Amino acid sequence: MSPEPEPDLNPPTTSVAGDPALMQVLTDFLARARWFGGKGRDFRATDLKVVVLREGTPRVTICLVTVSYLGDDGQEVETDLYEVPFASYPEPQERLQHAFLGVVDGRHVYDAVHDRQATHVWLEEFQKAAATGTTEAGEGLTFRRSGDHELDLTTHSTLFSGEQSNSSVAFGDESLMKVFRRVTPGVNPDIEIHDALTKSGSDAVAQLYGWLEMVPPGSSDGEPLHLAMLQEFLRTASDGFDLALSSVRNLFAEADLHADEVGGDFAGESHRLGVAVSEVHQLLREHFDTVPFDTDATATAMRRRLDDATAVVPELAEHRTVLEAVFDRMGESTGEAQRVHGDLHLGQTLRTSLGWKLVDFEGEPAKPLAERRLPDSPWRDVAGMLRSFDY
Repeated sequence: MSPEPEPDLNPPTTSVAGDPALMQVLTDFLARARWFGGKGRDFRATDLKVVVLREGTPRVTICLVTVSYLGDDGQEVETDLYEVPFASYPEPQERLQHAFLGVVDGRHVYDAVHDRQATHVWLEEFQKAAATGTTEAGEGLTFRRSGDHELDLTTHSTLFSGEQSNSSVAFGDESLMKVFRRVTPGVNPDIEIHDALTKSGSDAVAQLYGWLEMVPPGSSDGEPLHLAMLQEFLRTASDGFDLALSSVRNLFAEADLHADEVGGDFAGESHRLGVAVSEVHQLLREHFDTVPFDTDATATAMRRRLDDATAVVPELAEHRTVLEAVFDRMGESTGEAQRVHGDLHLGQTLRTSLGWKLVDFEGEPAKPLAERRLPDSPWRDVAGMLRSFDY
């Protein structure tokens, strides 16, 4: 099978900005942004597409910046595309000083996700789309709605801290918007799977309210760039990993008791979580195509990963014979591959008053988008969860 072609990370748009001051502001911002995946690498911002989402005060702008990574010889070896929403004002904003990025063309530029006036523009556009299902906003931007949930426009936004790869903004205690930072042309699995599970009536995920996409003008394949998604805010939720750690702490605090004799025993919650995962897998089987699981390709990939790991940790070589024997036996296995979570662990689960919810269906961030959307064995999700329990 020939490899998937590399996605076009430099899609054409009709608004192009090459302002050196703006490019410098972006480069400095990316270098210190928590979600930037190129830390420690030599890079430069090589191209910039700018779309104005809303004129006025503030002016709200979505920038798509192409980042080129440089090899030892200074030549480009790889590119990424990042989304950077800006809010700009003619005068400095003291309340946004912590999010100040620079002055460009006489305007004071801020990271828009920190600005409640700016983020409210996204909420207004999502609500505007409720009547017809879609609304056009800005050049090539389309807000799409899922369902008929009425959004509360009286709420204000709160930026979540600590996220590693995206930015999430809560609107009151009702909805949550995730702004995707690194974007790739094609359907984002987080939106695709949430949409399918929401339409199926699943209680095991936060309901999807809508998403923002852009099909760049002149794009040859019409593949969208998914820029943001809006979903139900699980206000009563507790992080699954934190709950598991609390259970362990309680057990160690009462070292002479068994787990089922200690308050907060996690066995019952583990069972309920397993039921939620099973229900999600069943719905994904019903909504998406299934294919025979390719055991030979999986075994080949595992051998390649073993080679890579052994090069880093030579001590693994003494286990190679046993591991390869396991890989050889994979050819005897049968089963179906289907859409799965792809990166499931306790940190991707939330316990609410109504039960367990699975979140973040983007898959492993390091994998290409096309690979993250491929059918896989549901046992991969189970293995990921067991590894999380081991942690």
